[in-house]
This record gives sequence, structure tokens and C-alpha cells, in this order.
Amino acid sequence: MVFYLKKKAKKGRINIYKSKVQMSNIKPKILIFSLTYLPYVGGAEVAVKEITARLKDDFSFDLITARLDKKLDSFETIGSVNIYRVGRGSIFDKYLYPQLALKKAQELSRDNYYLVNWGVLEFWGGWAALKFKEKFPKIKYLLTMQSGDSEAFVKLRTWFWWWRYKQIFLKANYIQAISQWLTNRAVGYGYKGQIEVVPNGVDTTVNKNQLTVNNLKNQLNITDEKIILTVSRLVEKNGVEDLIRGFQVAVNKHQLTNIKLLIVGDGKLKDKLVRLAVRLGLAEKIIFVGHVKPEEVGAYYQIADVFVRPSLSEGLGNVFLEAMASNVPVIATPVGGIPDFLQDGETGWFCQASNPESIAEKISYILDKKNNVKIQRVVANARQMITERYSWAMVAGKMKIIFEKIQNLNVKSIPND
Repeated sequence: MVFYLKKKAKKGRINIYKSKVQMSNIKPKILIFSLTYLPYVGGAEVAVKEITARLKDDFSFDLITARLDKKLDSFETIGSVNIYRVGRGSIFDKYLYPQLALKKAQELSRDNYYLVNWGVLEFWGGWAALKFKEKFPKIKYLLTMQSGDSEAFVKLRTWFWWWRYKQIFLKANYIQAISQWLTNRAVGYGYKGQIEVVPNGVDTTVNKNQLTVNNLKNQLNITDEKIILTVSRLVEKNGVEDLIRGFQVAVNKHQLTNIKLLIVGDGKLKDKLVRLAVRLGLAEKIIFVGHVKPEEVGAYYQIADVFVRPSLSEGLGNVFLEAMASNVPVIATPVGGIPDFLQDGETGWFCQASNPESIAEKISYILDKKNNVKIQRVVANARQMITERYSWAMVAGKMKIIFEKIQNLNVKSIPND
């Protein structure tokens, strides 16, 4: 009898919720699964922050993430998002995340009816969202694909549970990918549902503060040198070793002696890359800046003359878009999602992957004064493209349309008594 009453009460809440949604008396609620969130910052975390901030009048958001650090609260609200952190505050929270996130989601679902189950990133966030989908099949599942890992790396990481990993894609009701390359990957896995490219956005405002530029140059002991900049995690896929070797070719073969290379970012390859710079005799010309807060990276774009990241794979590459928005000439490789926004000689320049000589040639071309008119034309084209296609307002608007499509499906799917 008690079980029957509880079941009726639950159905009653669902039908009341359905009526209110149909009459637009309350905001639809979205449940987000993301392994990491603020204060951790990456492309996916920034995307969630920017999108939810712009859609707070249309939807309400709960987000379940891994705690990872005991200093972080188990619950807090940041902006328009209620954040629930699961785990005990250690690195092991990452590996327990899918199960802990499901448990928290089931708890939250006792008092909330979520119209959208949103998994952010294909591996951890998607895995947790898949588990929730299997428990609550009537709630539509949206997967956001952001990973820049190569297909070979993904297969190496998932071969022993490949059949299960593919379900993260196959059971999604809707997939939003940040590049065409990633949509092709989903289709290659056998996904036949609705899929759409909605890229990440960038801040399109440019405010070059000469005082900031001068202060940063003084801090880094830069005088009149031309600055080659990369903003990268120091991992294999970002090709930073190739960049250092290309920088050596630019200095020695192309005689670009009045240049310095700034490497902004940290990662497991740092010690190896520092040793390489010393071995190549470039220790005085390469500055390893280390980790920089996201809100401070803009100052480095302001002092840069060329931005280079010779990636081996890339989901999209927000740093390229940020450099373009800051009027910095961009050199990249034609891999992953980069061709979505970079046309060689129109919005930037392609170098060959794993080819230091090619990197050096492009750097030399951009820094050659006789090419200045062409360079400025390309920089202007890139800036215009960013303004027209990659503002956060435009990205949020496209995501709103996706949520509304899913919402309409969900309202129809809520069970009746």
C-alpha cells in the first residue's frame, strides 16, 4: 500500500510538472554531467559557463561534477548553475565519477523532473549521462562532443570496453559537436540520430592596453624582439616539440635572430621540452611561462606577433579563435576541427604536421615586412569571421534551439496516469 501511494505521488508530481511546463509557468530544468567544472577551466567548462549564463532566463541548470579537491564545497551555486560535487576530494573521484554521479542524479530526480540530460565530453561526462539515460529512458539525452584526442588514442584508451564506449554515442537522442570532424567521428561509430555542429565561442572584444603590454614585456625581459606565441597544454597532441624544433630552424636557417618563443601552459612534457631547448642552444630565446589564469591569457595575445600551435589532433582549438579575435596571425595544421575556421591564406596559414621546416617557413613568411599588406588582410578576414560566427551570444542562441527541440520531444514523452 505504501509503495502504491508513493508511485501515485510520483506520477502526480510528473503530471503537475507537465501541466506547468505546457503553460510555461516554470523554466525547464536541465541536468548536466561534466567531470570537471569551475574552478577548473578548459574549453568545455568555459562553454558550459558561457551558455548557461546566457540562457538563465529560459532554463534552470543543475550540474554534477567530480569534487577532486577537499577544499571545494560539495554544493555551491556559480552564476546560474547549481553545482553538486561528488566524491571525497581526491584524484580517485575521477575514476568513481560515473557511478557517484548517477547516484547523485537519482537523488536529485526524486524532487526534480529533468527535461534534458546533458553529457559534456564524450568520455566521463558522456559515460555518466549514458548511465542516467539507461535509468531514466524517457528523459532525452544530449551529448556534447569536444574531445581533441586522435582516433588512435581513443581506441587505445577504450579497446577493452569498446562495445560499451560506443553506447555513449549510439544512445544519445541528440549530439552537438564543436566541429565537423567530430560529427564524422560520431557517424563513424554508427550514430544515426540528430546531430549538429555548434562550435565553442570566444570573447570578441579587443582592448589592447599599451600599459599592460609594456608591463608584461618588462616582466618577461622582452625588448624589441618579435614574439612567437603558443598557448598549449604540454602534451603530445599539441606538437610543442615540433614548434621548438621549427623555432630552431627559423633562427638558424632563416636567420630570424631577433625573435623569442613564449610557451604558455603546463603539462607532463614540460621537463622534456625544457631539456630540448637547452640542448638546441635556445634556452635564452624560449620562455616557458607555465600555467596562466584564463583571464590573464589575453595579455599574451596582445604582445604576440605570430601564434603557432602545430597540433597533431584537435577537436576545434579555442586558442586559435582567441588569437584571431585578438588580431594575431595564426599558423596551424590542417587536422581535426581546424579546417572549419582556418582557410590557408585567407584566415590563417597551414603548416604541415610534424614538420619543423614547414613551421619555420610560415613564421618567416609572416615576419617578412614585404608581406605585411597580405598579412594584415588575412588578420582582418579572421577577425571578421570570428565576429560573425564565433561570439558566445550566437553559440548560446544555437544551443537554446537545440534545448527547445529536445524539450518539445520530452513534454510529449512524459507519462500520463
